Amino acid sequence: MSIFSYENLKKILFLLEPETAHSVAGCGLRIMSKVGFIRNIVASRYLVDDAMLRCEYFGKSLPNPIGLGAGFDKNGSYIDSIGAIGFGYTEIGTVTPKPQDGNAKPRLFRLVEDNSLQNAMGFNNHGMHKMIEQLKHSTNSKIAIGVNIGKNKLTSEENAINDYKVLIENLESYSDYIVINISSPNTPGLRDLQNEEFISTLFTMAKKLTNKPIFLKIAPDMSSTDAIALCKVAIEYGANGIIATNTTIDYSLTPRAKDFGGISGALLTKKSRELFKAIGKEFCGKTMLISVGGIDSANEAYERIKDGASLIQIYSMLVFKGPKLLRDINLGLIELLKKDGYTHISQAIGANYKS
Repeated sequence: MSIFSYENLKKILFLLEPETAHSVAGCGLRIMSKVGFIRNIVASRYLVDDAMLRCEYFGKSLPNPIGLGAGFDKNGSYIDSIGAIGFGYTEIGTVTPKPQDGNAKPRLFRLVEDNSLQNAMGFNNHGMHKMIEQLKHSTNSKIAIGVNIGKNKLTSEENAINDYKVLIENLESYSDYIVINISSPNTPGLRDLQNEEFISTLFTMAKKLTNKPIFLKIAPDMSSTDAIALCKVAIEYGANGIIATNTTIDYSLTPRAKDFGGISGALLTKKSRELFKAIGKEFCGKTMLISVGGIDSANEAYERIKDGASLIQIYSMLVFKGPKLLRDINLGLIELLKKDGYTHISQAIGANYKS
């Protein structure tokens, strides 16, 4: 194992408070984004760009179907480095109209024994205008960029629609797709917006403002019946796809959980997989589906794809396993596709529902 391996780096990072470690890792990514030869060296080690995995979405050619989940790059600071470490696309944010500090610290916790994270960040970000300045520097980026948007903490539920309106109006021209985030557990009242009246109003408004694909991201803690009903409304009123799922507030998953914030990582795997399977069975072939939540292997990624996912996302498991995880998943997907007699990943999407 190289002294520069992620396993050795992780030993150092895990000595730091989680949010501090995140900032240190982010500093490294920012440096990489400015130094082309370093990006090329890293890409040669981790990026898998194979014809079997290459796919066309959002008007761009993605080298593989694995994206970075929202929450890691809150301010769009690492876009030029994300592709080098192996991702096929990235989702930045959550961004709010006005800058906000988020919730009080400490607000990010490692559940090391569970290979999971728990966060109560609260949409800490530099705000919409700073995000626009960041995105202006990435207009020629080869990597597809999704922007995850949410309301400010102090915005009332009655005025929430206006926050989403101003975000879409200002950010849509800089993004390849947009994600409506009303499923984070860390902004008071946000999950209350997961209702049919708000969803129909929101997507009716959104589709008048942009032709870019717009996704609804849902929480894992609702019943499959309620989730399907909500997704149906979103799709009826213009959603181009569904992202499932956000973090969970099921603190019974581990005795080590705090009683606040959302849990992600391995503890979320079963819960996210089961809800996604129900959504996939209902909507595969009818709209685009993206699966996220505890994906830590090629086998898990492949099951989500066969359950209907066109794309998948990873965040927390990257913290525990490093960028080698991306390479391992992509190479593993190629082998699994070959084993099942497929020549391209698109043939496997929704395979569990094909006769």
